[in-house]
Amino acid sequence: WFGMLLTALHSMRPSHAEVETRECLYFNVNWEVEKTNRSGVERCEGEKDKRSHCYASWRNSSGSIELVKKGCWLDDFNCYDRSALRLIIFFCKDVVLVSGWSVIEPPPLALLNVLVYSLLPVTMLSVVLLLGFWMYRHRKPPYGHVDINEDPGASPPSPLLGLKPLQLLEVKARGRFGCVWKAQMMNEYVAVKIFPIQDKQSWQNERDMFSTPGMKHENLLHFIAAEKRGSNLETEFWLITEFHERGSLTDYLKGSVLSWSDLCHIAETMACGLAYLHEDVPRSKGEGPKPAIAHRDFKSKNVMLRSDLSAVLGDLGLAVRFEPGKPPGDTHGQVGTRRYMAPEVLEGAINFQRDAFLRIDMYAVGLVLWELVSRCKAADGPVDEYMLPFEEEIGQHPSLEDLQDLVVHKKMRPVFKDCWLKHSGLAQLCETIEECWDHDAEARLSAGCVEERISQIRRLASVTTSDCLLSMSLTNVDLPPKEPSI
Repeated sequence: WFGMLLTALHSMRPSHAEVETRECLYFNVNWEVEKTNRSGVERCEGEKDKRSHCYASWRNSSGSIELVKKGCWLDDFNCYDRSALRLIIFFCKDVVLVSGWSVIEPPPLALLNVLVYSLLPVTMLSVVLLLGFWMYRHRKPPYGHVDINEDPGASPPSPLLGLKPLQLLEVKARGRFGCVWKAQMMNEYVAVKIFPIQDKQSWQNERDMFSTPGMKHENLLHFIAAEKRGSNLETEFWLITEFHERGSLTDYLKGSVLSWSDLCHIAETMACGLAYLHEDVPRSKGEGPKPAIAHRDFKSKNVMLRSDLSAVLGDLGLAVRFEPGKPPGDTHGQVGTRRYMAPEVLEGAINFQRDAFLRIDMYAVGLVLWELVSRCKAADGPVDEYMLPFEEEIGQHPSLEDLQDLVVHKKMRPVFKDCWLKHSGLAQLCETIEECWDHDAEARLSAGCVEERISQIRRLASVTTSDCLLSMSLTNVDLPPKEPSI
């Protein structure tokens, strides 16, 4: 690489009519080859109306700077009457030319190379940043588009909303659509489910489900209020419900084993809540009618427990209503938690009718009942640590393909232990479970039928004191038959 610095030394500036005379320091590193003096003073004699300047050039060889030449330079109008040094750099193939008073135009190709190599990295970085920003602003949430300027509609009327102070205390759970806080409102504890802005649709759907006429039931989560907090990108959507200290059924089963009585109570109240959710309830007491509602994300984590172990169904963010004469709304087929998806959901072969969605819930009921049985100490055998359905077969984080292979193609289900089948009550419950998770959706039991069966098994067990008598009674009893249609 070569460098050349063209400078103008301060000198007397004669009028344009005179011949300009200037002396510049002279040096030539190749003086022997070119047969010139090595150094000295060079007298610059210009022509009329022309000026001369001094220059110096250096060679940059692997970081070592070496003086090459000094001497006189030709006339250049860009240098006229200039007293300050101005540097302009041009890349000319392998020569770097640095000019001061003189401006030397580089070849067009060299200038193009400079522009390309200089601007290309900056341009690419700018494009990447702009693309990232565009994707962030236009990202699509998992279950539909969210418009932050769209009015979500009036929240359900509640005298509690905005009138009582609400203090968030601690996070109790985190899920796909947000986190659940334990909060204090006046002298009572409440649960506050906080949805980020991208999950507004789930908040709105759950709020609408809870606001459906006739949704007050002892085995459905009690809704208090819903409200929007913040503005623009800091917007949050709050759903306020009753709080249950025992938490979800999943949490309870992790730390506790169940007696036969506890198992029956939880299972019966859970089935009761789902049966009511699935039911068309006629107008009564100035409310209603309540349409049938499919939960679509039924699992043990979405079943809360009261202090007396009564089950309470919550998390209706994916639920769908079936009102006569109206479309059911968003019935996207493959929603919910993978582990609890029915075979027809896993293979994407859903019949988008009311009964089909209710039967999908019933498959998940079978898995939750299996979880209850797996933690029951009534059987004559050890109680294993809590495990999710299919956790033993495909682990804690199965892929969709894993479940499709196991549930759809191999038609496998969680296993029953031999000791469960030796207990008359558990054996009958296992039979009910098998009819809930039947591969043929139309053969599955309804929630109402499950409720009746568990109630009958429980009554028989409570009036029988002998294991032998219990076995005989349960063997001879006629359990409620399957309903022809859900």
